[in-house]
Amino acid sequence: MTTSLCTCKACNHGICAQRVSIFSSLDEKQLIKITDLITHKEYKKGELLVMEGEAMDSLVILNGGQVKAFRTTQDGREQILHIFSEGDFFGERNLLRDHPSAYSIEALEDVHVCLIHKREFQKLIKEYPDIALKVMEELCERLDRLENTVEAMGTRPVEARVSSVLLEFADKYGKPHPKGTMIELPLSREGIAHYIGLTRETVSRKMSLLQEEGILEMVGNKRVLLLDRKALERAVE
Repeated sequence: MTTSLCTCKACNHGICAQRVSIFSSLDEKQLIKITDLITHKEYKKGELLVMEGEAMDSLVILNGGQVKAFRTTQDGREQILHIFSEGDFFGERNLLRDHPSAYSIEALEDVHVCLIHKREFQKLIKEYPDIALKVMEELCERLDRLENTVEAMGTRPVEARVSSVLLEFADKYGKPHPKGTMIELPLSREGIAHYIGLTRETVSRKMSLLQEEGILEMVGNKRVLLLDRKALERAVE
């Protein structure tokens, strides 16, 4: 892991604050003011950015790459809670209170993050109250997604769980393709299993069945071509 202190103007990734929804109400001059407060860090694939129970003193903006937020269950299994990608942020829950992190964060690939210290962030929300409102909106959306995931794990059949996560990934990571939507999966089959509370074998078997039915086409281990979105939507109704 490497650390540097510089403004985003000096960074090859551009103005990272501009990519984050909580700063969307600010103009360019205000964004530049924020970027002067930012520290940059880089992590390699597999490195932990945060460990569950660890104190966090910064808002973390993901400026490149993907990470997973997870907890370890009492029986030693991994439960993935969130997938964060470029433009996402985390650590906001601990900026207004001194609570340890509720989950661990691991790099799914090489990642570049930008951090704003708790002290500076508290000054920002006093000066720009819209930022606090955006944070609350994002927290509500994450809570909704987490509640849907918990409900799916407890009540939905396997087909609905797999279809639901594929639709989620299609919305967030999919790109238009002549035949449908090409999805760059952020997780392996095992990772998807940890995300929706199934076994790796069950996920692989269900995805193979969806391919046989002509609903999707698997392109290597980390890409899926979604051919029939409506079929997945029917499965989660």
